[in-house]
Amino acid sequence: MQNTPVASLVGEEYEVEVGPVAHGGHCIARTEAGRVLFVRHALPGEKVIARVTEGEETSRFLRADAITILDASKDRVEAPCPFAGPGKCGGCDWQHAKPGAQRRLKGEVIAEQLLRLAGLTPEEAGWDGTVMPAEGDKLPQGEVPQWRTRVQYAIDPEGHAGLRKHRSHEVEVIDHCMIAATGVSELGVEKRTWEGMASVEAIAASGSGDRQVILTPKPGGRLPLVELDKPVSVLRVDEKDGGVHRVHGRAFVRERADERTYRVGNGGFWQVHPKAAQTLMLAVMQGLTPRKGESALDLYCGVGLFAGAIADRVGDQGAVLGIESGKRAVEDARHNLAAYPRVRIEQGKVESVLPRTGITDVDLIVLDPPRAGAGKQTVNHLAGLGARRIAYVACDPAALARDLAYFADRGYKVRTLRAFDLFPMTHHVECVAILEPVKKDV
Repeated sequence: MQNTPVASLVGEEYEVEVGPVAHGGHCIARTEAGRVLFVRHALPGEKVIARVTEGEETSRFLRADAITILDASKDRVEAPCPFAGPGKCGGCDWQHAKPGAQRRLKGEVIAEQLLRLAGLTPEEAGWDGTVMPAEGDKLPQGEVPQWRTRVQYAIDPEGHAGLRKHRSHEVEVIDHCMIAATGVSELGVEKRTWEGMASVEAIAASGSGDRQVILTPKPGGRLPLVELDKPVSVLRVDEKDGGVHRVHGRAFVRERADERTYRVGNGGFWQVHPKAAQTLMLAVMQGLTPRKGESALDLYCGVGLFAGAIADRVGDQGAVLGIESGKRAVEDARHNLAAYPRVRIEQGKVESVLPRTGITDVDLIVLDPPRAGAGKQTVNHLAGLGARRIAYVACDPAALARDLAYFADRGYKVRTLRAFDLFPMTHHVECVAILEPVKKDV
C-alpha cells in the first residue's frame, strides 16, 4: 500500500491580521481556516500578505514571510539594510522596526515566556518590564549600532562572502554588514574571494586593537594567502578534528572588562557586543553583592569574566571555583586569573564536574549556561548548596523561564530580573536574574 504524498504549502499566500510577537523573531497570525502562521518581517497589528516558506498540509504550523504590507504599524520603518527582508539575509529579525519598538517586542517575549513556563508576572520576577539599550546604542532613526565584534561569513560556491538566509544553507552575498563593528568592517572580508573556504570568521576585539580571522576550509580546500586591509592574525579550523590552529600572528585576542585584560584564544567565547561584558558583569555584581571571605561558584565560566570580578570582591579570604567545558577556555581562564591563588578552574561539563568537587555549601553562584539552559539536574544540585544569592545570566528567555521554574520547585525565588538589548536588530536578548532562598515561616 503506497503512502499518499503530503502536499507542500510553500509558496501559498494568505491575507492575515498579524497577532502578537513570539519567541524567535516572528509574529503569530491565523488564516481564515484557523491555520497558524509564524510570520517574519511583520509587526503586531499589521495586515499583510504572507507567503509560506515552510510547511505542509499536515504541519502544526507554517512559517511565512510578510511580502506585502497592506496596513502598516506605526512602529514600522524602512529597513536600513539592503540585505534585510523576505528571502534575504537571516541575521537580523527586526530591521523593519523602530529601535524602541524592538526593545518592547523583546520585553513582550520575555514576559510571555516567564508567565507560560515559570508562572511569573513581571512584578513577581522583580522586573519593571523594560529592556535596556546598551550605552551608546540610542541613535537617530536610520542609523544602526555597529555592535557585532564577531561576524562569521559563509562563503558561496564562487568564493564570495555573505551571510546565511533564514533557516537555510543558502548564502546571501553582501558587500557590507551594517551591524558589524568598525574593526570587522575595516578588514574588508567582503571585498575578496575565498576559494576553497566554507566560512571566514572575523573578530575585532573591543578591548584592544587585536583583529583575527578564522578560516574553515571546505574538504580538501587549500588555505589562501590572506591579505586584508588591516593587520590581522590568521587561524584555521582543522577539518579532521575541528580544532583551531594558529597560522600566523597571535592565537588569541585581548578583551577588557572590570579594569582587567582577558585573553580569549582560538576564537573562544566572549560577548559580541562591545559593552556586553562590562554591562553583564556589573549587573551580576550588583545583584550578588559579594562580601569579603565568601565562597562562590562560576559555572560555564568561559575565560573567567565573572570569576575574576567575584575574586576581586571576596578578597584573599574568599574562594572561587570556575567550571568550563572548553579546554582552551580553561587554559585562558587560568592564565587570566593567575594572580588569584584562591581561584580554581576545573575543566568538564558542569553536571559531571560539580558533583565530584565534594562541595556541599557555597555563598554565591553565578551561571551563564549555553542557549539550552542549565536543566533540571543541575538546578536541583545548585539549589541544594544553600547559596544566599544566585545570578543566572541567560541569552534565551525560554530556557531561563524553564530553569526558574525548577529553582522555584527547590525553594528559590527571583529577587530581581534585568533585561538588556545587547543584540540590536535581532530577536536575541540578554537577561540577568538574581535568585535567593524563600524565607521559611518559623
